Amino acid sequence: MAIETDYLERGLGALERAFTALRELEAAEDPDRVLYEVYRAACVKEFELVLEQSGKLLKKRLRPWFASNRQADGLILKDAFRHANKHGLIGADACERWLTYRDNRNDTAHDYGEGFAEATLKLLPNFLADAQALAAVIGEASDE
Repeated sequence: MAIETDYLERGLGALERAFTALRELEAAEDPDRVLYEVYRAACVKEFELVLEQSGKLLKKRLRPWFASNRQADGLILKDAFRHANKHGLIGADACERWLTYRDNRNDTAHDYGEGFAEATLKLLPNFLADAQALAAVIGEASDE
């Protein structure tokens, strides 16, 4: 049975569009600073949403390896990614990047400043690729 990933894919699409618009603004000769901040904020917020949705759906995808759905659903996000690596859903390098993304997200709860936002933007190219790959894995039919 495949897991529904439409919401995750919509979030990924919004993140890609905001990040592309942000990069285009950066390349402009005289970028609109307010518009830059709007796109940057959109990127940060979509990053947070995609990360949370990825973790939530990953827990569903991990259910076959646990004694109960409740046990899988009770995983903390970092452990969900560790189990995904353990069971071959993601590679070790991708797992380490997901742990970094989560650490970055945890920082957002305490700091919405410019420095944090710029640090998040540096993660986005890899994050987008990893999230797209994870969405494909989550959406695959499992042997439940």
